[in-house]
Amino acid sequence: MGFQMQPYGIQSMLKEGHKHLSGLDEAVLKNIDACKQLSTITRTSLGPNGMNKMVINHLDKLFVTNDAATIVSELEVQHPAAKILVLAGKAQQEEIGDGANLTISFAGELLQNAEELIRMGLHPSEIISGYSKAIKKATEILEELVEKDSDKMDVRSKEEVISRLLAAVASKQFGQENILCPLIADACIQVCPKNPTNFNVDNVRVAKLLGGGLHDCTIVRGMVLKTDAVGSIKKVEKAKVAVFVSGVDTSATETKGTVLIHNAEQLENYSKTEEAKVEELIKAVADSGAKVIVSGAAVGEMALHFCERYKLMVLKIASKFELRRFCRTTGAVAMLKLGQPNPDDLGIVDSVSVEEIGGVRVTVVRNEEGGNSVSTIVLRGSTDSILDDLERAVDDGVNTYKAMCRDSRTVAGAAATEIELAKRLKEFSFKEIGLDQYAIAKFAQSFEMVPNTLAENAGLNAMEIISSLYAEHAAGNFKFGIDLEEGVCKDASSMNVWDLFVTKYHALKYAADAACTVLRVDQIIMAKPAGGPRRGDQPAGKDED
Repeated sequence: MGFQMQPYGIQSMLKEGHKHLSGLDEAVLKNIDACKQLSTITRTSLGPNGMNKMVINHLDKLFVTNDAATIVSELEVQHPAAKILVLAGKAQQEEIGDGANLTISFAGELLQNAEELIRMGLHPSEIISGYSKAIKKATEILEELVEKDSDKMDVRSKEEVISRLLAAVASKQFGQENILCPLIADACIQVCPKNPTNFNVDNVRVAKLLGGGLHDCTIVRGMVLKTDAVGSIKKVEKAKVAVFVSGVDTSATETKGTVLIHNAEQLENYSKTEEAKVEELIKAVADSGAKVIVSGAAVGEMALHFCERYKLMVLKIASKFELRRFCRTTGAVAMLKLGQPNPDDLGIVDSVSVEEIGGVRVTVVRNEEGGNSVSTIVLRGSTDSILDDLERAVDDGVNTYKAMCRDSRTVAGAAATEIELAKRLKEFSFKEIGLDQYAIAKFAQSFEMVPNTLAENAGLNAMEIISSLYAEHAAGNFKFGIDLEEGVCKDASSMNVWDLFVTKYHALKYAADAACTVLRVDQIIMAKPAGGPRRGDQPAGKDED
C-alpha cells in the first residue's frame, strides 16, 4: 500500500474534482478578461455603421444581425462573470427594448479600465466606491442635458414620434430608417390607447412575407393571417364573426355505445340524423347574422359542406395566441362549442379577404372604424435573414415608442451626450480627494468608448474626432456629435439625432451595476460537475420544443 498524502486546506473541505480560483490574478482579472471578450464581440455592432455578426446556434439556426440582445442570447455564454453582462443586456432589452449593446459594451469598457487601476495597485473596493459615486453623478448630469420642452410631447403626432424613433431604428437598419420609421409610427399611433402609458407592444404585429423589397412594406389596420381560407368563399365585407375554440365539427360523445341496426332503412336514417344535426348547428350560426366562422381546430368535411351552402366563410387559426389577438381585433368572444352564438359574442370586421402577396396566400382581416386594437406591419424582403433583421428593427422602434409614452424626454444623440458626460465627470474627479478620484476619472474615460466605436465602425479616424469633439464641448457646444456620413463634428439637433433619456439612463445604470458586481467577486469555487448527461443535452430523438 503506497503512502497517501492527506489533503489539507480547502482541498480537505471540498470533494475532489472541484475548482477553486482566488486572489486578484486568478479570479478578478480572469473574470474581467471574460467580460472584455464579450464586449469586444458586441462593440463592433454598435451604432448605425455597426457590423453584422453571423451566429449559428446549437440547433443550426443561422442569425445574421447586429442586434446585441439577439447575439448574446444565441451565443450560449458559459463563463459565469460574462453571464452577468448578458443578464444586464437582457434586463435592458426587457425594460426598454433598445440599448442592450450600449449596456454590454460600456460595462466591458468599465471593467477594462478597472483592470488598469488594479494593476496600478488600487483595491477593487476602492474602484467600486469610485464607480458608484461616478454613476450617481453621471445620472445627475444626464438630467441636466435633457432637451428643453422635450417632456411635453404628443404621442399621437407623427413628426414628433419619428424624430425620436430615427436613432433607434437607424442603429439597426442604417439608410432605411426613413422608410421604416413612418410605418412604425403609423402602426403605433393607430393602436395607442386613450392613456398612452398603457400602450401594449403586442398590439403591433409583424407579418414577414418573402419577395418584393422594403418599398413594398405596408401597414394593415387589423391582422394578417398566413393561412388561406377553408372553403371556396374568399372575400366578405362588413360582416359579423363567430369564433369557436374547439373546431367546427360534429362532437363525438365521451361514452362508447353500441347501436343495433336491424334493417337498411334504419341504417339510412341513422346517418341522416347526423347530417340534420350538423345542418341545424350551422344554420343556427348563419341565422345569428354571422358571415364568417373562425375555428380554433379542425373543420369537419360535413360541417364545411353546410357552411358553403349557407355562404359562410371559414377561417382556421391554429395558434391560440393568434386566436386571442383575432378576438381583440374584432371584439368577438371565443365560444367553446359549436352552437347558436349570442348577439353580444359576435365580432365585427370591415372586410376579410384572401390576397396573394409574393406567391403566398394570406388572409387579411381589416377593421378600420371599429376597435382598432391591433395593427400589422407587412414586411417584405428578399431573404429570411433580411426579414428577421427588419423585424428586430421594427421591434426596437415599437419598444422605443412604448418607452416614450412613459417618459418622452430626449438627449442629444450621435455621442454628444457621452462626450459631455466624460468632460463633466473628469472635472468632477479633480474635486474628489482620496483614491476614488482615479476610479471616477477612469469612469469618465470609459464614455469615450461610444464616439470611439462609432468613428471606428464608420472607418473614420477616432483620435481626431474625439479631440475635435472635446474642443467643441469645451467651447460650450454640448450638443455637438459625430456626423457619420460626412465624418465631421456637427450639432446633433441640426442632424435630428435624438436618443431617449430613459434608454441612456437605464443602459448606464445597468452597465455600472454589472461592472461593480463582477468586481466584487474575489473567489470562484466550482464544485465537480455532476455525472450523467449534461443539462443542455437533449436525449436522442427529442428536439428543443
